Amino acid sequence: MAKSRQTKTDKVREMLSRPQGSSLESICKATGWQSHSARAVLSGFRKAGYTVVRSTDGKNNKTRSVYRITASPEMAT
Repeated sequence: MAKSRQTKTDKVREMLSRPQGSSLESICKATGWQSHSARAVLSGFRKAGYTVVRSTDGKNNKTRSVYRITASPEMAT
């Protein structure tokens, strides 16, 4: 039986589920999407019931946003 193919949205969900989360730049690089498309997926996750938290990471004297999924829809019930 063939494995089911992982979609880009699934890949982004995995990236956001990691403890360190993921930056918008990392999401764009991994998927080939432009930043507005990556932000749309984040909004879609929120609408689907995921809790997506944005925090800042001040590495290398640059402040960038890091996104993490802290709760999934299954956890809410």
